[in-house]
Amino acid sequence: MDIPAIGDAEELSCDVLVIGGGTAGTMAALTAAERGARVLLLEKAHVRHSGALAMGMDGVNNAVVPGRAEPDDYVAEITRANDGIVDQSTVRQTATRGFAMVRRLESYGVKFEKDEHGEYAVRQVHRSGSYVLPMPEGKDVKKVLYRQLRRREMRERIRIENRVMPVRVLTSPEDGRAIGAAAFHTRTGAFVTVRAGAVILATGPCGRLGLPASGYLYGTYENPTNAGDGYAMAYHAGAALTGIECFQINPLIKDYNGPACAYVANPFGGYQVNRHGERFVDSDYWSGQMMAEFAAELASDRGPVYLKLSHLPEESVASLESILHTTERPTRGTFHAGRGHDYRTHDIEMHISEIGLCGGHSASGVRVDDHARTTVPRLYAAGDLASVPHNYMIGAFVFGDLAGADAARYAAYEGELPADQLAAAHELVYRPLRNPDGPPQPQVEYKLRRFVNDYVAPPKTGAKLSLAVEAFDRMTGEIAQMGATTPHELMRCAEVSFIRDCAEMAARSSLARTESRWGLYHERLDHPERDDTGWLHHLDLRKSASGAMEFTARPVEPYLVPVDGFTPTGGPARHLGEVALTPVATAGPADAAAGRTAHPDPARASGSGGAAAGRAGGGASPRILELLALAEESPDLAALHPYLTDPDAAVRTAAVAALGETVPPGAGPALAARLADPAPAVRAAAAGALRELVEVLPGGPELGAGLRAALAVPDPVVRSAALEALRALRLGDAGLYAGALADADPEVRIQAVRALVSVDAVPALAAAAADPAREVRVAVAKGLASVHTPAPAPLDPLLADPDPLVRGAALGALAQAGCPGRYAEAAAAALADPAWQVRAGAAAALSAADPGVAVPPLAGALADANADVRKAAVLALLAHRDTAGARAALAAAVSDPDADVRAYAARAA
Repeated sequence: MDIPAIGDAEELSCDVLVIGGGTAGTMAALTAAERGARVLLLEKAHVRHSGALAMGMDGVNNAVVPGRAEPDDYVAEITRANDGIVDQSTVRQTATRGFAMVRRLESYGVKFEKDEHGEYAVRQVHRSGSYVLPMPEGKDVKKVLYRQLRRREMRERIRIENRVMPVRVLTSPEDGRAIGAAAFHTRTGAFVTVRAGAVILATGPCGRLGLPASGYLYGTYENPTNAGDGYAMAYHAGAALTGIECFQINPLIKDYNGPACAYVANPFGGYQVNRHGERFVDSDYWSGQMMAEFAAELASDRGPVYLKLSHLPEESVASLESILHTTERPTRGTFHAGRGHDYRTHDIEMHISEIGLCGGHSASGVRVDDHARTTVPRLYAAGDLASVPHNYMIGAFVFGDLAGADAARYAAYEGELPADQLAAAHELVYRPLRNPDGPPQPQVEYKLRRFVNDYVAPPKTGAKLSLAVEAFDRMTGEIAQMGATTPHELMRCAEVSFIRDCAEMAARSSLARTESRWGLYHERLDHPERDDTGWLHHLDLRKSASGAMEFTARPVEPYLVPVDGFTPTGGPARHLGEVALTPVATAGPADAAAGRTAHPDPARASGSGGAAAGRAGGGASPRILELLALAEESPDLAALHPYLTDPDAAVRTAAVAALGETVPPGAGPALAARLADPAPAVRAAAAGALRELVEVLPGGPELGAGLRAALAVPDPVVRSAALEALRALRLGDAGLYAGALADADPEVRIQAVRALVSVDAVPALAAAAADPAREVRVAVAKGLASVHTPAPAPLDPLLADPDPLVRGAALGALAQAGCPGRYAEAAAAALADPAWQVRAGAAAALSAADPGVAVPPLAGALADANADVRKAAVLALLAHRDTAGARAALAAAVSDPDADVRAYAARAA
């Protein structure tokens, strides 16, 4: 392609410019538009499928739901997880606003797991605090958000420009405020300029920093499109970044760069073990300290390390497969199948990811205040790009909302855009076109990221970090010589420049902080101790007027929520200036510069170095293409009806998907009608859409009639979805649900059990205790503990059940139903049962028994061979900690070989 002239640039104008169409960017655009601003949303891919939410989300890690958790407890936990280096005011925004955001997302159609009574099913994953809210239908989160963007009233205020990649934020020469951006189109190569009243950066983390063990550039733990674009743009705009030395490093599946999914597996009973089957993690949060323990175990003779799932019952494993092989990573099942592994017979070997920068999962990012403002006026940052530690998905939404609300105050900039900044951005974008035979982007990026692995990844030393800085300085020239011939290659070359900027920031920041902190995230072998006296400080970096990278140690402000072990005092900042490199010895004389000979490689690899493959061929119906175009216009039900009744099942399936995406009035009854479609794919799509939309569909009589009619459809998927919708919408009654207990399919009967719990139909539930399927009887046991007024008597048949999993569940239910007299005696006797699940349930039951009866057998259970039984005994003893016997038993348990047992026992202190 030819290099376009700056004067031919397409100029766009808006009040609020949002850069990045993922989690935070989408919410920022919606909020700014709702406040009356004209919004321009730029996305280098396509908003419909972009960002970390592109494949959905399996759960929320930080839902502070009233009645289940307190904001101050969450703030304290994040403070501890980040070794005290936090702006608590920002963390508290997520803690206090997160629940309202959950409700807002729910009003959009995002589905969170709830119990039979419609309460949020928050889980406790860490040893303190219940913050994890599963999203079993979370694969469609991005689709739901895109539907909001395309609502008619939003389309009038939000202009979306897909395939447009910003490279620089433009700032006013007079006062330095953000006034727009310079960008280019990644398909046509056209230069684009934007003038704006405010700019919101929401480009995600720098996930493409370290190189994965596979060597594949895009096989990263984080979304590989997140190349640090926003970090570099904020830096060059003059904004302060902070915590860049605090890396993100994660546990993952060995040889498959996907998460090991502790947040998914742990609520089902999965956990991490060494090769001896022992839990070993003492730290209470997925933090740098936990990763340090993980790395130490992995490197010891107790490695390898595994995610243990093989002990779980079939129904739990099947549920995990459904989540892990769809929402989390669709290729994961194929990976395990290729190795002949099954969660039922093989535990999953784990390893450690490459390093990255991410505020949402560690602490590194653009410095923001509690309204998402950066240190540059009218420039905002939100999501994983912003330094709000462990902010995760809900925090990204919260800060996107805050940024959108604050930025909406400003109107479009009307002055001249700075010519020098436009020229520099133009040069950055198009210089590879002048070197079409220069080194291709994949080779240069591979070399750059190998240097990151060799010299920047922990454990760190001043010598290695200094070598890294020298390497990154040297590579500035090599990056300038990269070659490209297409707009796609220009995009990749620009990303390499962003990665290089982030690599230098990471190396220099790691040099500047002369202590070890955050466990594995910042482990300095030459400064091995944590130094709270000198370094209970944020480390801010910014670009000086001379273009150098300079640092400031900014004291942590006094906490809003006191946290034991940390006492920040505030005070003045300490200006550090540029960081000095550590001298590195060289062999031979160093008084003469070595000669350099250029060896350009004239042979250029063909293709685009990783460009997207051509579209797959196929005979898709033209009607589907018509429908896809129609769906972009938010059609009403009448416009979709011809497609919903089309003779072609593929068209009907696509129409159901469009109906679920646009949700016009009458969508609920229309979806219910499709539950009786003759084609299985259409029925499955309708069932999935109903499950996804159940929180936003009005539960009128027409929908109720359609769902009741669906209970007679031969397809069990349909009957199960219909029961779930009837329960959630409160459109059924005990008689209807009890009738479904006779269904031939166990999953339908489980849904019937859940529905009966929602109406507290204890007699009907008790009748289901004789169900032939074990998983149904387990559901009945749990259900009898979940009604509003549980009692132990209905559990009697299940306590005598021949299946150990059922007996274990029934005993566990006594913890909520009560464990008086003979039940306590039975539970104490069950501590000798051959099945560990029964023994664990018995220990849980004794938490509700009289201490005089419960404490002696629980103390004896602390010698059980099974760690899960000992853990259950410790948790039960915590309920009796007011008694001397329980305290003595817990004191002895703090030396247990299992990390979970030790940690929970220590809480008695």
